[in-house]
Amino acid sequence: MIAQAPATTHRIDGKAFAAELRARIADAVPAFVAATGRAPGLAVVLVGDDPASAVYVGSKGKATLAAGMESFEHRLPATATQDEVQDLLARLNADPAVDGILLQLPLPAHLDEQAAVATIDPDKDVDGLTPVSAGRLALGIAGMVPCTPYGCLLLLQHRIGDLSGKDAVVVGRSILVGKPMAALLLGADCTVTMAHSRTQGLPDIVRRADIVVAAVGRAEMVKGSWIKPGAVVIDVGINRLPPAAGEAKGRLVGDVDYAAVSAVADAITPVPGGVGPMTIACLLRNTLVAAHRRAGLTDPEGF
Repeated sequence: MIAQAPATTHRIDGKAFAAELRARIADAVPAFVAATGRAPGLAVVLVGDDPASAVYVGSKGKATLAAGMESFEHRLPATATQDEVQDLLARLNADPAVDGILLQLPLPAHLDEQAAVATIDPDKDVDGLTPVSAGRLALGIAGMVPCTPYGCLLLLQHRIGDLSGKDAVVVGRSILVGKPMAALLLGADCTVTMAHSRTQGLPDIVRRADIVVAAVGRAEMVKGSWIKPGAVVIDVGINRLPPAAGEAKGRLVGDVDYAAVSAVADAITPVPGGVGPMTIACLLRNTLVAAHRRAGLTDPEGF
């Protein structure tokens, strides 16, 4: 019997899910304040004047304050030295009011990103990017988990429920998404294949998956013919196409051919409005969890 595509493909609304998660986080903050006498604190460090990074930092600050947390924003000039960046991070490590530290990437080209990130206290590493955080995730030890992959996991669990035994393919091997995503899916008892743009026979590998996470950075690379009918597809990519005739700027698309895949999949995240909103929501979640652990409290329930 030939498998049939679902009659209706569900659009996974990451924006709505993120809003609900942020509301639950805000509801949990007063109990932490009552227990400790202070609000959780998130420090964001921006080096240079990249416009996109400045917008992201502003959004994170507003979301932090809206959740009832303290927001500490630190800006350094594009000419800042490695020592200046790492000295600031060291001061934030020692600041008892700061529970989470986020170093906005990318840094100016003359700076060593890996060395700077490694300076962050792993217990305050709410972006989950330090070598210690990566090691904890690989070993299944409690620690800070990268925000975007964790958001993907929450969306999958919300749509599917128990992920145990599911066949998952992650397309993309970055340290920001692909590798931690694979580790999270393994932790959820999936059978995981990690693929990338150079994987031989990639369409056939993807076609066997119950879960597909595309994070390869190539516009609409994953085609409808690659998808097993009924699969759940998470599209992490965000790419801007060249402007069409009459357009001021090109459309934003993901790594998945949305129209074609929607005809086959059980559920799919859109771009925009899918994974993106989950990143800031999970940053707030990580800050709340880090604050509890640093205060010697048990993790907040439901997060």
